[in-house]
Parts: sequence; structure tokens; C-alpha cells
Amino acid sequence: MRLTAIGFDADDTLWHNERFFQLTHDHFTELLRDHAEPDHLAERLIAAERRNIAHYGFGIKGFTLSMIETAIEVSEGRVPATILSEILAAGREMLSHPIELLPHARETIEALSDDYRILLVTKGDLIDQERKLAQSGLGELFDAVEIVSDKKPPIYTEIFARHAEGAEHGLMAGNSLKSDVIPMIEAGGWGVHVPHELTWAFEHAEPPMDHPRFAELPDLGALPNFVAKITD
Repeated sequence: MRLTAIGFDADDTLWHNERFFQLTHDHFTELLRDHAEPDHLAERLIAAERRNIAHYGFGIKGFTLSMIETAIEVSEGRVPATILSEILAAGREMLSHPIELLPHARETIEALSDDYRILLVTKGDLIDQERKLAQSGLGELFDAVEIVSDKKPPIYTEIFARHAEGAEHGLMAGNSLKSDVIPMIEAGGWGVHVPHELTWAFEHAEPPMDHPRFAELPDLGALPNFVAKITD
């Protein structure tokens, strides 16, 4: 097989992200403790996020708006303005959190960049993703950066056709089976799952264990050897 391009997800593949959502979720639970039990509140929040993705997209801004909507719903409209203000402040704080690279992120990209076109394919809010990429110090390592509203097979088909020689000659590595792995496989490429300890419930999917172009690696550091193996 001739591999010409390797794509990387960003959040929770190259740098930590979900931990900040978890911390804010815990703070949100504490703020609403007088209005809803934690489990019920979590269910209502994920339901709001699912409803709102089509309107707000993925990212911190949509998460913040979903928290506000959930607070109003579970309190039957009685949530104090002070709590809504704290939720907004928590969202703003998330938008300024520092970037912390995951182990092996830089060295893995550098090890592969001499032989393959290296792409960053991430979804979410454009301004926030651009901020995180700039702070990561990895920007100069990518041949192309794509920030998309969602990750579906046609998106991968178009991106790998435009920046490389097609998805069938491409590989996508990421922490989300639903967004990074399965749609890339459906587009004809390799999907490599690099699990993260924290994964948003919306991104859950069953691994396509029997597919010949699926693999799961313990961390990004194992990717260069895996690439060498499948291209040998």
C-alpha cells in the first residue's frame, strides 16, 4: 500500500482538551446543586448538547450555551442571574486555558514529516482552534490545516483529495472512533484510534475491530512504527 498523507486530530490527540470540559462540568453541577441531582443534570446537559450541535456546532461556545439552557430548564426558569453569570465566566475561562501537549505529539509528527504530507483535521470553533494551534507550537509542522464543522466521510474524501492523493492513500489518527476513525475508513483510508482517558459521551462508537484498515495504538509514539509496518 502506498501511503502519502497522514492526518491528525487536535483535541485530546495532540493536546489536552476534555479535562477542561470535565472541570467546568463539575463546577456547573455544584452551581445547580439546589435545582437538580448530578445524574439528572448530566443527562439533561448531554441532551441539550445533542440538540444544539446543529445550531451552535462543536466547541466551548456551544457547550456554554447548552449549560445555560439546561440551567433554565432544570430550575423551571428560576435560576438566579448570578449563576448564569458564573456559567458565562466559566465558558470564557475555558476559552483561555493554556495548551498542554500530549506525550509524543511533536516527535511523532516530526518523525513522519519527511516522508508524508502531514495534515491537521479538527472540528470546532474556528477562533478557538486557531488559538490552540498557535499556542501549541506545532503549526509549522503541518502541510495543511483544516478546521471543519463536522467530520464525515465526504469531508475526509475532499480534504485528502485536495491536499494529497486521495483518502485511499491516507491515514487519520485520533482519539475519537466516531469522528476520526470510522468516517476515514468509510472514505477508503486508514483509521488509527489513539485513545484518551477522557472522551466526550457524544463521541462514543464501537470499534470496527474486523476492518483491515483499522488499528488501535496505545499512544502517538507507536504511530511511526505502525506506519512503517503497513507500508513495508
